[in-house]
Amino acid sequence: MTDKLNYIEFRHVYKTFDRPVLVDASFYAAAGETLAIIGRSGVGKSVSLGHIMGFIKPDQGQIFVAYQDITAYAEAELREIRKKVTMVFQSGALFDSLTVGENILFSLELRSDYDEHNKEDVVDGLLSMVDMLQFKDAYPADLSTGYKRAVAIARALAAQPECILYDEPTTMVDPIMSNTLSELMLKLKRELRLTAVVVTHDLNLMRKVADSVVVLYKGQAIYFGPVADLDKSDHPHIRAFLAMDRVELVTGGVE
Repeated sequence: MTDKLNYIEFRHVYKTFDRPVLVDASFYAAAGETLAIIGRSGVGKSVSLGHIMGFIKPDQGQIFVAYQDITAYAEAELREIRKKVTMVFQSGALFDSLTVGENILFSLELRSDYDEHNKEDVVDGLLSMVDMLQFKDAYPADLSTGYKRAVAIARALAAQPECILYDEPTTMVDPIMSNTLSELMLKLKRELRLTAVVVTHDLNLMRKVADSVVVLYKGQAIYFGPVADLDKSDHPHIRAFLAMDRVELVTGGVE
């Protein structure tokens, strides 16, 4: 590990529920960079996101978020961190009774600098950024899974975060929408320079948007480093994981 303080960092983190989920896990995301967390189901990917948001406390080790050691933070302190770090859930977590525009507006009203006079311009700007302005008056039930996630990203951006967490953003969407979402994530990275953490099974997404990747296996980080070097790993689980992905690409298999 580096002595440099990173925007997000796990230092020797352990977490056990009915079994060990994270075992001496160390990895980080530098400011402005995108970290991918990959691995099979149940290896601690979503638990890692829970630690970053402060929903879960480690049994041992330290969690740094927004350059702060949040390991022992109380809920009031974590609320301040969550103003800087926001999460896009798989479901989108939109309010079904509100239109797309009203969902965005709801997040705007939580901001201390909220301006009643330009609210519609801000909502339109956020929806335009994710190419969803034409759906402003639609309800979530009218949208596909992929479109809901695009709206959820716009709503997350309404809080003007420094960091955004994505939980399986391309799961259960078709290849065209998967490409659309990955292009959107890349756009936000380039234009807003947000720090990001992406939990995913999608290695195409990882290669497209991530700078670094951590591979979790039996709770351990068996690889952490540049995405470009992952193919050089000689760990048998990583070799098998990459080979399975290539088989799915050839056969057209889906998660």
